[in-house]
Amino acid sequence: MNALAKAPEGHPAAPERASGEIRATFAAHGSRTRVARLYETGGLRLRFPKSADTCEAVIVNTSGGVVGGDSARLAFEAGEGAQVLLTTQSAEKIYRSDGARARIDVSLTLHENATLDWLPQETILFDQAIFARALHVDMAARARLMLCESTVLGRLAMGEQCCHGSFRDRWRINRSGRLIFADDVRLDNAPAALLDRPAIGGGARALATLLYVAPDAESRLDECRAALEGTECDVGASAMNGFLVARMASPSPVILRGAIVSLFSRLLGRAVPRVWR
Repeated sequence: MNALAKAPEGHPAAPERASGEIRATFAAHGSRTRVARLYETGGLRLRFPKSADTCEAVIVNTSGGVVGGDSARLAFEAGEGAQVLLTTQSAEKIYRSDGARARIDVSLTLHENATLDWLPQETILFDQAIFARALHVDMAARARLMLCESTVLGRLAMGEQCCHGSFRDRWRINRSGRLIFADDVRLDNAPAALLDRPAIGGGARALATLLYVAPDAESRLDECRAALEGTECDVGASAMNGFLVARMASPSPVILRGAIVSLFSRLLGRAVPRVWR
């Protein structure tokens, strides 16, 4: 957790704001992918469990969570022919804020014939959390991209909900320099009450969006829908212009994770990252 900054005598101490950054470039070496350049600062680290052809990289937040005013910048580049899977060691916890907004900004770059899977574990919003997340992607025409972000409003296993706070999520995906997908989510003031509305969430407390951009994306829509059948989530999937998008919502994070795992196994043809198990 963040320490308190030293304040002048007679004045309350102000909380320190954590600022971390990871920048990494991945390159293909024969049939394997390895990290070519890596920069880490603040409380963020990147670790590499042993893997086969795909380079599996795990993001670790050594501070144990994010509080108001904290910021994280993550930038990853997959070189031509590289195969990269990026995930997180555990669910990211966004703690209550004193009024300042916490931010996580992610930038992904994919060169020709690169494959990059962005598959972090859940983001958990504590009550009175104020959080903004932004995801920006630049990819080549023949690159393959899989993105999945899931968000849980409250520590539901502890009987807590995110009744007050703010959550904003912004995605921008560019292929060959052209914007192909834009998505914005904004839940302010009373997120749980908003999600109780039938037209918004129908009582959901766990949300996820999965985006697959690849030459075969549109042809895999039926496969995606079949993977979501019987998952007990509210789901919807569509495909157009070379991408496939699926949205999932559930009152239960456990049920939502099951739906995500089902999609992973169908679309990726392999199990979820090892740190998920």
